[in-house]
Amino acid sequence: MKYGVNTFIWSEEFGPATLELLPRIKEAGFDGVQVPLFRPAEFPAAEVRKGFAENDLECSVCAIFLDGQSLISEDASMRKVARQHIQDTIAVAAEAGANFVGGPLYCPVGYLPGRRRTEDEWKWAIEGYQSAGPALAANGMTLGIEPLNRFETYFLNTAADAAALCDAVGNPSIGVLFDTFHGNIEEKDLGDAFRTMGRHLKHVHSCENDRGIPGSGHVQWDRMFPALRDIGYDGWLTIESFGFVGKLSAAVCIWRDIEKSPESIAFEGIGFLKSRTQA
Repeated sequence: MKYGVNTFIWSEEFGPATLELLPRIKEAGFDGVQVPLFRPAEFPAAEVRKGFAENDLECSVCAIFLDGQSLISEDASMRKVARQHIQDTIAVAAEAGANFVGGPLYCPVGYLPGRRRTEDEWKWAIEGYQSAGPALAANGMTLGIEPLNRFETYFLNTAADAAALCDAVGNPSIGVLFDTFHGNIEEKDLGDAFRTMGRHLKHVHSCENDRGIPGSGHVQWDRMFPALRDIGYDGWLTIESFGFVGKLSAAVCIWRDIEKSPESIAFEGIGFLKSRTQA
């Protein structure tokens, strides 16, 4: 396994102050760091690559769609913008030294039209991901599609649907980024969820049910870890949480101090993950 942490724990924006955290993150035993890349044209790819290399850390990227970007919009021009955004994100992530981009890259987080997804939306998503194939191949990149819980999206909620979407796309470089926070809401059994994803699983966000310290809540870790062994997964376990103040915390509905400090989620959480995977 490889152990990662998402910089959202410290800041909703990625910048020089975040790079200054890298030595401490390395010292804590992490193998890599996941950074947000929302606006490719503004991302300091060269600085990121240099900082990660200096600290012997691997880089991965999380991405979303902003307003005006959606792979599943009825507006063909908006779908075109979304496809280009994915390709630009892949290229800039590669410049930063990353080989993985993941996130709910189908429509903006929080878009809830009050109905179930349509067959057209499913088809447009498949076409959009298939169009990313050349950019992924050219940059040696893997894309992880992230299902979210029902309160954040209507389009993709479960491991089974995510696996079915990847089957339809048919590109081995496109799989699933699965987050146990969302899975804790949507899945009856996390073990079954991971076995269902199987070969499609590309990255795991190892998050507690309240976004607190992994191992301190009621996520079905005892079901998850045996399933990961069963499917032969030895990739990333990345801790993702969010600071306790700011626009991003409000967006993910964090209204209180979950733990004594945001960074305790990372630095105590890695101990739990290693204790369950290195025995």
